[in-house]
Order: sequence, then structure tokens, then C-alpha cells
Amino acid sequence: MDLKQYVTTVENWPKEGITFRDITTIMDHGPAYKYATDQIVEYAKELGAEIVVGPEARGFIIGCPVAYALEIGFAPVRKPGKLPRKVISADYGLEYGKDTLTMHNDAIKPGQKVLICDDLLATGGTVEATVRLVEQLGGQVVGCAFLIELLELNGREKLGDLNIKTLIQY
Repeated sequence: MDLKQYVTTVENWPKEGITFRDITTIMDHGPAYKYATDQIVEYAKELGAEIVVGPEARGFIIGCPVAYALEIGFAPVRKPGKLPRKVISADYGLEYGKDTLTMHNDAIKPGQKVLICDDLLATGGTVEATVRLVEQLGGQVVGCAFLIELLELNGREKLGDLNIKTLIQY
């Protein structure tokens, strides 16, 4: 299935000069959403993933159905102040400043094989911070899966030798 036909392109959003790739039109087309999920599920099986981790919010949309299909857990990565128990944190750079991601300090067991899922690989900052969180807890990132990769932003470079699967590339 050609998933690109289900992605809506919105020019100049959220600001002038940005081309936004909207995945909600994949999600609202049941067969396309199922196909995308199934592709990532097969990838996760090949890697022997034992838990799925996803950064908010669209990482939840991608990662939760994968975890459900595999009958494994899902661990959310969130902005500060959103998780109720003790957390660990990782900062990452933005164009103008920095941001922080957090994860429960008991979300990953040492040695656990982790698949990180998100909607988009752009600059790689969010996923790189997510990898650091997993590694702080002793987890092993066996792969990263994304619906979309924006090739011109070179996000893969930030991720080194990580195993990466993307379903759509622009």
C-alpha cells in the first residue's frame, strides 16, 4: 500500500516556510492505519522487541497499537510534570533553546529490548533524547520505527548505528 497517498501536506503550518505532513489522514483511514501498524509490528517481531516506547503525543498513536498487537508493554515519554511517579529526564536542543523529556524511572528493565515508535523522524532530537532515557534505565534500543522521515533534515545522523525503519520518506 502506498501510504503517501494518505498523508495530507499543509503548507506554511505551523508557521511560514514549514511544510507539515499530517498523519491524521492515515489514522482516519482504517486500512491505511492498520497497514502502517502491521508493518511496524512485523519489524518489532524481527527485532525481538520486549517493550515499546513512544514520545508524546504522536508516539502514543503509533506505539500503542504496536504494543497491543504484540501483547507487550508500552512506556510513555512525556514533557516534565506529566508523569505521576519518580522520573528520569533528558534535555534536547531546539532551534531556539532546549526542551526536556521524562520517563518513569522504572519503565524499562535492565537489558530489556526496546522499540521506539514515533510519527516523524526530522532532526532526530526527540528520538535521540528518548534513546538516552532508555539507556539510562539499562534498556537496549533494538530499533526505531517512524511513519515518516524527512530526509533533508538528516535525523538519522544523530542516531548513529541504530536500526531505523521508516514507512514514508520525503
